[in-house]
Amino acid sequence: MELYLLKVLLTVATEKSFSRAAEKLGRTQPAVSLALQRLEDELSERLIDRSGKDLILTDAGRIVLDYARRFSNLQLDLENALTELRDNAAGRLSIGANESTALYLLQHIERYRRTYPKIKVQVRRSLSSKIPSQLIDGDLELGVISYDPQDDRVSTSVIYTDRLAFVVSPQHRLAKRKTVSINELGMETFIAHNVLSPYREVVIRCFRDHKVPLNMDVEMPTVETIRKLVQMNEGVAFLPKMCVEPEIRRGMLHEVRVKELDIERKIHLASPAKRALSHAARAFLELVRTESAEAPA
Repeated sequence: MELYLLKVLLTVATEKSFSRAAEKLGRTQPAVSLALQRLEDELSERLIDRSGKDLILTDAGRIVLDYARRFSNLQLDLENALTELRDNAAGRLSIGANESTALYLLQHIERYRRTYPKIKVQVRRSLSSKIPSQLIDGDLELGVISYDPQDDRVSTSVIYTDRLAFVVSPQHRLAKRKTVSINELGMETFIAHNVLSPYREVVIRCFRDHKVPLNMDVEMPTVETIRKLVQMNEGVAFLPKMCVEPEIRRGMLHEVRVKELDIERKIHLASPAKRALSHAARAFLELVRTESAEAPA
């Protein structure tokens, strides 16, 4: 079996379109269709259900797709290994992070790029809940998450300790206050992140335990949109302190301590525990651990 045929299936499944897959592969659409037909003939299995408008994999197609991903990852590992053999500092590093945890990488990437300028660094936007499985499956080398996955197949180390900050607009009635009680927040409109996280659950549970209404009337997909709505005085929010520090310094947001809610947010650098890392990943892991050890407590 030709690896190219598996690459065609992987590209078609990823792009969910024969025409887009053909464009990405630099082939014609008929050539892509013919390659998939050859793969089906070789395996004696139908891989794609062609009866409807949408591109749907059969059960056999999903199994073959899983192996196609593995072969693709092995090919990348091989290319990285050969590159590193020629130049000990070259290669590629892929790190998974979501919108907010990516911020904790910036200072480390800056130093890493100065030390290893030939290594290509790719930070892939990933759902935090999916990163451990992506590490185990080999889709990522490293990941940044805000929780401990409690999985012996994943190694983690804390690289930063942040906390949730309660922020309001400078025009808000609480902007002049340094601290408030949770009981004073029952009438506020909270702008929430619509991505589930352990910290969201901690906040919800705290309000419930204190029998205070938590009015999450607005939910947004990104920290950036939440921050802008708070600046416009459309509501209040709990956000990671690192995500709002520049706005607090410039007076665009005001942080108010909530007496009953002092929640630490530990940021973990995660890696696969049972698979050898590339030189690029090992070097990054060592750099981050060294910097974290040297950081003031």
